[in-house]
Amino acid sequence: MTFTYIAIPSPVGELKLVANGSRLAAILWENDKPGRVRLGPMSEAADNPILVQTARQLREYFSGSRTRFELDLDFVGTEFQKRVWAALLTIPFGETRSYSQIAEQIGNPSAVRAVGAANGKNPISIVAPCHRVIGASGKLTGFAGGLAAKELLLTLEGGHWPGTPRLPGF
Repeated sequence: MTFTYIAIPSPVGELKLVANGSRLAAILWENDKPGRVRLGPMSEAADNPILVQTARQLREYFSGSRTRFELDLDFVGTEFQKRVWAALLTIPFGETRSYSQIAEQIGNPSAVRAVGAANGKNPISIVAPCHRVIGASGKLTGFAGGLAAKELLLTLEGGHWPGTPRLPGF
């Protein structure tokens, strides 16, 4: 399986958009931990339609004109991880959930730590909004893109965190 990618600038740093054929397989952070998302060999493909579409929708999201993504996704992971990632897709724009709420939603209320681990391995950040998952106390917790990026994304979506709600130039 060969993956294709493009890199785009964003308010949260450079993002590497990765496709598996005609479906989005990953959005990787500029300083992503090696091995957080396991993918095969990659080649650059600036003309891949799903990557072009993802880049356009991300620009719209960062400019404040998009609240929902419409992309074909290719989640690769365990069945448990896929259930967690599917639950992320149900969190509405501008809202948050706790890890325990996600655990309850997937029918495994005692799996809070496992939900946290799966959330941390989410390969399609931003689109599958793992940034919308926070600690039960309401505090921002670990995030592959860093807590500053998580805060910025939540602020962009109208969260109650300090920061700039509008991101000029995007």
